[in-house]
Amino acid sequence: MTTLLSIQDLRVAFRMGRQAGEMQRHLAVKGVSFDVPENSTVALVGESGSGKSVTAMSILNLLPSNAERTGAIRFQGRDLLQAAPAELRALRGKDIACVFQDPMSSLNPVFTVAEQLCEPLIKHLGMTRRQALVRAEELLAEVGIPEPKRRLSAYPHEMSGGQQQRVMIALALACSPKLLIADEPTTALDVTIQRQVMELLARLKASHQMSLLFISHDLGVVGEIADQVVVMRHGEVRERAPVAQIFSDPQDAYTRALLACRPSLTGSPARLMVIDDHIAGKTATQAAAGTASAPKDPNAPVVLEVSDLKKSFWLKSGLFGRREFPAVKGVSFQLRKGYTLGVVGESGSGKTTMGLALLRLHEATGGTMSGRVLFDGQDLLAMSRADWLPMRRRIQVVFQNPYASLNPRFTIGQTLREPMEIHGIGANTAEREARAVELLRKVGLDTAAMHKYPHEFSGGQRQRIAIARCLTLQPEVLVLDEAVSALDVSVQAQVLNLLKDLQDEFGLSYIFISHDLAVVKFISDEVLVMQNGEVVEQAPTAELIAAPRQDYTRRLLGAVPRGYVGAPA
Repeated sequence: MTTLLSIQDLRVAFRMGRQAGEMQRHLAVKGVSFDVPENSTVALVGESGSGKSVTAMSILNLLPSNAERTGAIRFQGRDLLQAAPAELRALRGKDIACVFQDPMSSLNPVFTVAEQLCEPLIKHLGMTRRQALVRAEELLAEVGIPEPKRRLSAYPHEMSGGQQQRVMIALALACSPKLLIADEPTTALDVTIQRQVMELLARLKASHQMSLLFISHDLGVVGEIADQVVVMRHGEVRERAPVAQIFSDPQDAYTRALLACRPSLTGSPARLMVIDDHIAGKTATQAAAGTASAPKDPNAPVVLEVSDLKKSFWLKSGLFGRREFPAVKGVSFQLRKGYTLGVVGESGSGKTTMGLALLRLHEATGGTMSGRVLFDGQDLLAMSRADWLPMRRRIQVVFQNPYASLNPRFTIGQTLREPMEIHGIGANTAEREARAVELLRKVGLDTAAMHKYPHEFSGGQRQRIAIARCLTLQPEVLVLDEAVSALDVSVQAQVLNLLKDLQDEFGLSYIFISHDLAVVKFISDEVLVMQNGEVVEQAPTAELIAAPRQDYTRRLLGAVPRGYVGAPA
């Protein structure tokens, strides 16, 4: 099989500034080597900070200016480490394209979807504007965006996170590249769209004889799409093998640990095992020793009652007109103290809008909002702004996008201290600092993080910081909007275990919004399924997973990635 891309002894170091007169460097990638054959899919797998994204971004030198690369990266025989900037610009988007992890920071917020899709078609393929628009509409339809013609005139902020990622995929595939680098391309997508995207990538790979370098922390997805798997940890390759061997007979203890950390739709563990548990040879019983969850009180008081919640948005119609789009259509539920309500549905189903509306983060000025949200006997939607401010401490939210939710000018210490200072938590700065450090440790980060800035952390690490910030106020209710979707399996397990521990310790109640049904099964007591802004099914978690009543729910469950089909159950 002919090799399309060959990476040999790649080392990537980042200059960290001078200390005692000497330049300090952090070695992020330590001698990585692997090949990507023509017409094949190679997956890079590992935890956050393993160096997999740095390795992939080194191919087209999409790294910060303080990065230093050595080794060899040969694409069709050309060493890209020696390529001139003009040569790399000609390759980017045409022969080698990328889909990045965070679509909102990759799409231009002031250009419409049509303008962004047409640019590479006109520049690289020489299409006319009219031809490019036709092709752009076809691309949106291919990646599963409804009403593609109407969406061409939309701006990125008018689309959900999953829809933004689909636009990014359409943009990357526009010029039919020979190599597509997909960096966590399905992380923000619901399971049905995730399956559509994987099937689309597989179809394009076959029809265009394209190779795919697929970066993911989700081994369930990797097992369904990859031919070869490269497992990385701490900047080094731990194992490299065909996908069948990785799932059926992994040789490295770290690979075995990654496989065992994934939540599953089968079984009901009280606690998820993490990487270190597996490598240390612990059993599930040993890992869970001393951490048994408290039994749920069926008569626990209702802390949040939502009745007939509706939210709509105004959309442009014609030159001066507008029309009302109903995003949430009469959602009702009760949340008891110490319980978790899972909310699932496809992108655009209204689950995030529902969560933000009950927190008044979607005010009525952008469209009508009605219904009741009773918390501690008070209707949150009817409160004045002055009365609502103290409530913010008691009901907190963790957002989907960790890149946009942290202030880039604040150190992590400042980020964690600020809400405590605003709400008067802690007697002084030292006390707040101590609480911030304790919360960082709880979410798996060390004290050194206090003095760093958000850009110095991976996406998964930023999400852990966002969760720690949320917990600084000791809230009673948490709305978690895809709070673990950006995390690798081990850190995801740590955070899910942490959320359960905090719930047991403080009696917290969660609204857990997610597209990952395996995660929802692990953490939720009840599941609410949404489609097109409506609740189509609501039931206790075990009952819904075992015997879903609606075809839509069955379709969601059927789309969950199961890993390599030849792997033992």
